[in-house]
Amino acid sequence: MKSLQILIAFLILPLLVSNTDNHEYYVSVTQIEYAEEQQSLQIISQIFINDFETLIRRRYNETITLDSENESEKIEVYMKRYLKDKLKVSVNGNVVDFKFIGKEYKDDIAYCYLEIENVTNIKTLEVTNQLLFDVFSEQQNILRMKLLGKNRSFLLVPGNASCSLKF
Repeated sequence: MKSLQILIAFLILPLLVSNTDNHEYYVSVTQIEYAEEQQSLQIISQIFINDFETLIRRRYNETITLDSENESEKIEVYMKRYLKDKLKVSVNGNVVDFKFIGKEYKDDIAYCYLEIENVTNIKTLEVTNQLLFDVFSEQQNILRMKLLGKNRSFLLVPGNASCSLKF
């Protein structure tokens, strides 16, 4: 009888100890495309909701919850502030600001929509993406660039958070 109790304890213990908020990989994906007709760079950053929420709680407000049904109006302010601090884009050697268009949640991903307007005659595009590096040391950021006939992907990690394309 005692061995049965021990067996049950060993089978149930991993279920009690596991934490669904932790996951093995910390990855974001940012895609940059050039819309020639609009002369703009259109950017979509995809970040796991629970990772983004952890960051916002640590950095700005411990009570914040990312939930489209019931979230603070300050969420977009915090997101915009953080993205402007950690995602830098330079066109032809000049740092350019992006406009935060908005965000939406799909499944467990936060999609942040950004745009850089009045972009013409691109010779170089440089991107620094340090999203979530200040919270997760294992964070990796995939950057996909699709513009002017070139498709490139980069894997950015702490210590190597920048990349560039020349045309």
